[in-house]
Amino acid sequence: MSADWRLLWTCATTSGVPRRALGVTIVVGTLLNAINQGSALIGNAKIDWVKLGLTYVVPYGVATYGAVSARMAAMRASGQVDRPRAG
Repeated sequence: MSADWRLLWTCATTSGVPRRALGVTIVVGTLLNAINQGSALIGNAKIDWVKLGLTYVVPYGVATYGAVSARMAAMRASGQVDRPRAG
């Protein structure tokens, strides 16, 4: 694993990032599932389990990406990490 990937992994798995991302996932995923599959959840329609799962996975990924991006930007601004090279 290269140093860049190792740093990204460290940023994504430390300092409360997973816990906060999980909180966002629970709230946003539940709201989106209620909107998208409300009739299936409270009625007789069939639940699409793949969509249900993805509706929770996507907010987790987005929240984690946002947290890692912010942390990396702060590290670059403070000089702890080199700026990415273009091209």
